[in-house]
Amino acid sequence: MQPVIAVAGVGKTYKSGQVALRDIDLEIAKGEIFALLGPNGAGKTTLIGIICGVVNATSGTILVDGHDNVRDWRRARARIGLVPQELSTETFESVWATVNHSRGLFGKAPNKPFVEQLLKDLSLWEKRDAKIMTLSGGMKRRVLIAKALAHEPEILFLDEPTAGVDVSLRRDMWKLVRSLRERGVTIILTTHYIEEAEEMADRVGVIDKGRIILVEEKAALMRKLGKRRLTLTLEAPLAAIPAALARWDLRLEAEGTLLVYTFDAREEETGIPGLLRALHDLGIGFSDLDMEKSSLEDIFVDLVERAEAAE
Repeated sequence: MQPVIAVAGVGKTYKSGQVALRDIDLEIAKGEIFALLGPNGAGKTTLIGIICGVVNATSGTILVDGHDNVRDWRRARARIGLVPQELSTETFESVWATVNHSRGLFGKAPNKPFVEQLLKDLSLWEKRDAKIMTLSGGMKRRVLIAKALAHEPEILFLDEPTAGVDVSLRRDMWKLVRSLRERGVTIILTTHYIEEAEEMADRVGVIDKGRIILVEEKAALMRKLGKRRLTLTLEAPLAAIPAALARWDLRLEAEGTLLVYTFDAREEETGIPGLLRALHDLGIGFSDLDMEKSSLEDIFVDLVERAEAAE
């Protein structure tokens, strides 16, 4: 099956000599939700800008639904909706005018029922006649989303769409994302709220210092790299971990009242029975225990730290 987005050998070097992207290869399937994660300055926004045609690549090629985004940029760009990080809107226009204008830019005929429903879905209908300059930051973010969807794109880029917005907008945003996906829209998002990626994404890509260091199905990634933590609430605090427990990956938390054991759940021998026996032999009692698995955030931090250590 042909990917809806195919990135091959894309690099970006600015005139200053700063290398923002290095030989990026990436394919995104039609209808999936793809989360691109990375620390600040990793190259997420630059890569999105290049795919959307608002930043020029230094090298490489990009196909959007089979259309080269340089040679056939009109058809490529018409398939894309972009919600950028920055709140750049026509401050003196009304909400209704700016959303309809965005639709017309892509050659779409006026469609009042469609735009009306879009504004209602984003809780903007009551503000349709308000000038952008009078809106709150959260409402301006909703307008950016409406503008991006006005021409009914097949691919939607969301670059930190819920950064700094209220819970209400975040809830409306993800409700809309789910409905778009049900209609077959491909969604690529970057977010600082990794729990959102964990909940929404089908696949996850991790970028660091301009390189893609991993692309994996979310479920497979969490099975492969996820660890588990056993937390024991001690009956008496420990000042230090006894030498006899050195074979286990342990650390003390909460002023020595919690003993945390991190282990790989894929291993046949988790080491838990042996640890509990060793604690008993040392006279270290505990009143409670709790087991939890790694989150996507834990995995992301671990991947970035490993990539940086390997350099």
